[in-house]
Amino acid sequence: MTLAVRYTAARTLDTAPAPGVEPGPGEVELAPAYVGICGTDLHIFHGDMDARVATPAVLGHEMSGRVLRVGPGVEDWAPGDAVTVMPLRWDDTCPACRAGHQHVCQNLDFIGIDSPGAMQQRWTVPASTLIRLPEALALDRAALVEPTAVAVHDVGRAQVTEGEKVVVVGGGPVGVLIALVARAAGAEVRVVELSAHRRKLAQELGLTVWDPATDDIGTLVGAWTGDAGADVAFEVSGAAGGVDTAVEVLGVRGRLCLVAIHPRPREVNLHRFFWRELTLIGARLYDRSDFEQAVSLVADGTIPADRLISKVVPLTQAPAAFEALEGGGDVMKILLDCTDDTDTSDDTQGVAV
Repeated sequence: MTLAVRYTAARTLDTAPAPGVEPGPGEVELAPAYVGICGTDLHIFHGDMDARVATPAVLGHEMSGRVLRVGPGVEDWAPGDAVTVMPLRWDDTCPACRAGHQHVCQNLDFIGIDSPGAMQQRWTVPASTLIRLPEALALDRAALVEPTAVAVHDVGRAQVTEGEKVVVVGGGPVGVLIALVARAAGAEVRVVELSAHRRKLAQELGLTVWDPATDDIGTLVGAWTGDAGADVAFEVSGAAGGVDTAVEVLGVRGRLCLVAIHPRPREVNLHRFFWRELTLIGARLYDRSDFEQAVSLVADGTIPADRLISKVVPLTQAPAAFEALEGGGDVMKILLDCTDDTDTSDDTQGVAV
């Protein structure tokens, strides 16, 4: 019997025994090593996705680990292989799939949301979801491959090219990753972020960061671009003010890439879109090529994953880790160590925070 972190109700997680699932044909059983907590996990934790998530639900999709067992018919993987998972299962029959856009399948199973995820010590998934990791890549750093793949996809959707001026609105984990990937593509990048802690980290990574509470972002963009405006803006904040900023910084024929999940409709300055012939681009998830590029970027140090990991805690401390992330500003990425089942509390069952 192994342990799993389960979401049971709004703001309630427990750590409970979970039986391993024998890998069937085309499946593998993994031993997750590290699992990151992302913004979507927090949305679930807050109860915002109860209409979609069946409880009790094992969360988690940002992970690294090793193959434990392979099911019948699996030939390309062996016990001990280091892997991450592209957590998407599509039907291959819907209009989106038939058009070649399987990652936005109209009946998509996002593993870790719609089906059991990685916050457990044993996890059975389709072998088709596995992405091989270099043996030299530390598994804690490899847990950031999935959010890096998000950033790679976003930068690709926005068609960022060398020499373009890019503004990233929101300097959380995904925002910083987008900035780093865009910089690696040759763009000049500026990050807009309220949190002093996150600004400091981004600056330590060599990024130029502006504080919207004290800086006149429009004036700074004008001075930076010779009053032309930015070529691309990424909205990663999820806030109404972030949308306004992302629209206002763009120059003629600029591209706005929407990354954040906005929980409610936002007012948008459509006159600005008309006047400057702006383009709005949606960006959701990733495909296998994005994941493979993300592995390379993390492995070669282009993405300094170790700098983005705020702390690593045992699996049993998941409730406290979720609570710490709610504060937002003082942490970037918290990893759950699935190999460590140390119980540091009096009761890990049914913990509400």
